[in-house]
Amino acid sequence: MCGIIGYSGRLEAKQVLVNGLEQLEYRGYDSAGIAQITKETIEITKTTGNVSVLKRKLGEKETIASHCGIGHTRWATHGGVTEENAHPHQVGKVTLIHNGIIENYKKIREDYGKGILFHSQTDTEIAAMLFDSFYHGNPEEAIWNTVAKLEGSYAFCILFEDIPNTVYCIRKISPLVAAYAKEGAFVASDITALIAYTQDYFVVPEDTILVLTDEKAELHNRKGNIVEKEMLHVKWDFTAAQKNGYPYYMLKEIYEQPEALWNTVAPRIKEDIPDFEEEQIPDSVFESIKQVKIVACGTAMHAGLIGKVLIEKRVRLSVGVEIASEFRYASPIIDSNTLVIVISQSGETIDTLASLRLAKELKAVTLGIVNVKGSTIARESDYVLYTHAGPEIAVASTKAYTVQIAALCLLTMRLAFVKKTLGRGEITRDFALLKESMECVKRSLLLEPQIQEMTACLTDARDLFFIGRGIDYALSCEGSIKLKEISYIHSEAYAAGELKHGTISLITEGVPVIAIATQESVFSKMVSNIREVKARGALVILITKESMQVEDSIFDYHFTIPEIADDYTPIPAAVILQLIAYHTSLRRGLNVDQPRNLAKSVTVE
Repeated sequence: MCGIIGYSGRLEAKQVLVNGLEQLEYRGYDSAGIAQITKETIEITKTTGNVSVLKRKLGEKETIASHCGIGHTRWATHGGVTEENAHPHQVGKVTLIHNGIIENYKKIREDYGKGILFHSQTDTEIAAMLFDSFYHGNPEEAIWNTVAKLEGSYAFCILFEDIPNTVYCIRKISPLVAAYAKEGAFVASDITALIAYTQDYFVVPEDTILVLTDEKAELHNRKGNIVEKEMLHVKWDFTAAQKNGYPYYMLKEIYEQPEALWNTVAPRIKEDIPDFEEEQIPDSVFESIKQVKIVACGTAMHAGLIGKVLIEKRVRLSVGVEIASEFRYASPIIDSNTLVIVISQSGETIDTLASLRLAKELKAVTLGIVNVKGSTIARESDYVLYTHAGPEIAVASTKAYTVQIAALCLLTMRLAFVKKTLGRGEITRDFALLKESMECVKRSLLLEPQIQEMTACLTDARDLFFIGRGIDYALSCEGSIKLKEISYIHSEAYAAGELKHGTISLITEGVPVIAIATQESVFSKMVSNIREVKARGALVILITKESMQVEDSIFDYHFTIPEIADDYTPIPAAVILQLIAYHTSLRRGLNVDQPRNLAKSVTVE
């Protein structure tokens, strides 16, 4: 989950590394540090806090001439948030940074670390010790010998004191991308750190060593032979990863949803029905499918809950939505007639990746829904459906969620077409409804001033509950996680029909309840549930369609979305919930983009 960057080239290394870390800070902001190769030595500067603190510390030091180095922004795993635990770590002639977890670090310390004084509590320093113990002048030999002893996940960038202007890198599970441009050679956890220099890059394959110098970014296999790169290209540029005048990335990304939705949907439509020919997903893939499993974590899993409703209703296939961290350790009942859909914004979520690999072992057909081109899940899935949301920097996912729903809508329509559970006319009508819901997002964005004013009543809340039925309950789960992760208010989502089975005992005077009631078929039931919480003193924030008639007595605040089909209400309604979370967090004086203890891409267990 940490952010790492390496550089060798013609520019001042310090500036390249710090700029890159600023772009990677969403991956971790407990501490930060850089190491630069000079003529005499490797100089390390690190500190607790975010990259701005590191930047100040570097500004106070005498400038050194360096054109090669590595940088790291940390999300703490082993050891607390201290300067000693911050990366880079140095042992002997080896200095390195690391993203991942070394699971057998204790045994390595026992076997190889006797008599060595360690300065940190991290598994990374022990890995540095192991690299150094194997280093006798041949860096690649030392790297292969070291990783043979390591268990767990890692992405390492390594400097050897006696090898000038060269960065060595290797990865297992944890992501690394690299590029060579006129300014030099680059490596990073994410393309966002490199986009200021190039839009062309390659993913560093596992079981290869990447060597960066000012003249090359080269891949070597175990025999030392050069491995051909598979070049990729991103269509967005540096400005897409900037705030562009918005106070926070999250707000910018909320407002980017209309464009992101259109970019995801429009290329897949031919004659008003979804077509995946460009993605090379043939209809024959779906013909033998008898059940569907959707596997994901967090927000992506909540998108999967929406997908379950859509697929079961339109395709009449049984759909299970599984939390990836549970699925990977279970004994799932899947086979070659199962379609396993794995959803991940980054395409690197470790539990989702492990679940994908399990599904493939069990001979299931796998389809990844991801946002990052060339990511591990994209490469390892049998088929991939890219969402075209562009970079999402804020830790709290917004546009990734709505485009994942849109992708699931398209997938549902194509499945229904292949399975003949819907006719062409019905699918064309469904596509029109999807387009209508996407247009309604713009109407939801116009509600921001009223939402901002309303959140004054949530500033001091300690507990908050979301309630809904059917697809509204699925959306409630996402609304709840969005609020809790950035405002730190304890929040839970409940199926409204379950209130009397325990939950209503938590409703007392003034407790906020966000009630989502957009479904015609259960609207009267939802009104009854809202009356129940209101009778116990709840402060009710109600979300309905414009046409739904409700008495003023059952709510304190009321927000509406346009009159659209029930199954497509989550897309515009989600925007309202995102804005509620954003402005509540802002009123509480918090950093919206960098919530405590969280990072954007979960690449460690």
